Amino acid sequence: MADDADDLGGGGLDEGGSTKKRGKGIFPGILKWILIGIAAVILVVTIVIIVDTIRDKNSKPQTVIGVSQEYSVNHPSYDWYTSLDQIRTLTDDTTPASVTVTIALGYKKDDKAASTEITEKRIEIIHFLRHYFSTKTYDELKPYYEDILREEIRNQINDDILSGSKIRDVRFTQLDVVQQY
Repeated sequence: MADDADDLGGGGLDEGGSTKKRGKGIFPGILKWILIGIAAVILVVTIVIIVDTIRDKNSKPQTVIGVSQEYSVNHPSYDWYTSLDQIRTLTDDTTPASVTVTIALGYKKDDKAASTEITEKRIEIIHFLRHYFSTKTYDELKPYYEDILREEIRNQINDDILSGSKIRDVRFTQLDVVQQY
């Protein structure tokens, strides 16, 4: 029994004494890891700021990419006549391609005379467009030539059909050319 009492008493004191030391050591240990974490964050932020500053000094400033004149803000705005029917015809090839096109005609904003004249000559414009596309070959109607086609159509409508007003722009809202094999 004496041995049991020594074991219980002696062991209890040692464990109780060391438990008190651990209790006092928990707070400084947690505080130590918090301070290490804060120091690490400060170190990383400082390194990032220094590297970013050095990189900015060594690099040239970014330049703004210019916008082409065709799409610049100064491009005039037009009213658009979109009531022309869809035109279907065949090209002037030995094996003709099928052409389906819908066109919008642009004229000066608020130009009532142009709108009225285009409406009055709508049938003549449709007839001209059908004839125009039927005289073209498949190769002449490729997307590469679209600006040339638009300019030719605009000039011929202004010169041959319209008399009192002018259209300023021509746009294809649809231009499908399907080659037959």
